[in-house]
Amino acid sequence: MKIAVTGSIATDHLMSFPGRFADQLIADQLHKVSLSFLVDDLVLRRGGVAANIAFGMGQLGLRPVLVGAVGADFADYRSWLERHGVDCDSVHVSEVAHTARFVCTTDLDMCQIASFYAGAMSEARNIELAPVAERLGGLDLVLVGANDPEAMLRHSAECRERGFPFAADPSQQLARMPGEDVIALIDGADYLMTNDYEKSLLQSKAGLSDEQLLERVKIRVTTLGKHGVEIAGRDFETIHVPIAREIRAVDPTGVGDGFRAGFFTALSWGLGLERAAQVGSLLATLVLETVGTQEYQVRRDLFVKRLGESYGDVAADEVRPHLLP
Repeated sequence: MKIAVTGSIATDHLMSFPGRFADQLIADQLHKVSLSFLVDDLVLRRGGVAANIAFGMGQLGLRPVLVGAVGADFADYRSWLERHGVDCDSVHVSEVAHTARFVCTTDLDMCQIASFYAGAMSEARNIELAPVAERLGGLDLVLVGANDPEAMLRHSAECRERGFPFAADPSQQLARMPGEDVIALIDGADYLMTNDYEKSLLQSKAGLSDEQLLERVKIRVTTLGKHGVEIAGRDFETIHVPIAREIRAVDPTGVGDGFRAGFFTALSWGLGLERAAQVGSLLATLVLETVGTQEYQVRRDLFVKRLGESYGDVAADEVRPHLLP
C-alpha cells in the first residue's frame, strides 16, 4: 500500500515529575491554578504524531510517505527517518519558522501535562496531496493526523474530492476545533481514530450519537487505555482487542502513534481488523516500554514471540511472514 502520513513533525522535550499531579491540584482553585513542577530529568527526543507513525511503519517494513511542514533545523531528523525507512521527499521546509516542539511532563501515575509550539507546522495548510499522489502513482490511504487545523481540514477535503481513502485522527486538535470543523474533518472517512475520551469529546462537539457517527465514517477505532481497543463499523459486530502484555511501563508518550502504525501496517499486509489491532497493540507496548517515541526497535523473532504470548500462536503465524528477518 502507498500510505501518506500527514500531521505534526516535532521534537519532544520530555520530563519526569517524581510525584502525582493530582496531589497538587485543589478542586475549588482550578480556575486560578499556577503551578511549577521540579522535575528529575529532561530528555530530548524526535517526535510529532506523523513522524512517530511513519517511523513505526518503517520498523515493520513499510515505506510510508511523511507529509508535513518543518523548519531548516530538520536536516538531522530527516536523515534519521530516512535511515529507518521513511520517505521524506514530500516534507515542506519553512524558510522562516523552526520545527514544532512538544514539551511534556509525566508523573508517577503516567498522567501528563504538555504544551505544543506549532512553529513551521502552521505552513502545513499550504501542502497539497495531489503532487504526492502523482509522484507515487496514486495513494491507497491518507492518514490525516493532528496538525495545523486548517491543514487537517484541507487534507480531508482533498481526500474526498480526489477519492483518496483516508483515516481521520484529530487527536490533540479536538480541543480547539468547533463542532462544524470536527464534522468536516471526519465526514466520509474510512477510519476514525480516537481514544475513549476523544471519542466522547468529538461526539459532544459534533452532536453525534454512536449510530450517527457511523453514518459519517465507515469504521471507528477507539483505544481504551488498559482496557484495550474497540472497533465498530456498519456491517460487522463490534470487535474488542485486549492490550498486549507489557514487560515494564516506562513512558506513555507516543503509545497511540505506535498503535496506529501497527494497525495500518497490518491492514496493508491484508490482515483483518482484529489482527491489525493486535499488531498495533503490541507495537504500542514497545513504545510504552521505552523513553521517547522513536527509540524502540522491532526484532522479528521477539515481536512474533510476544504476539503469540499475548494473542496466541495463530496470530503469530499470520504475522511472521510479513516481518523482515
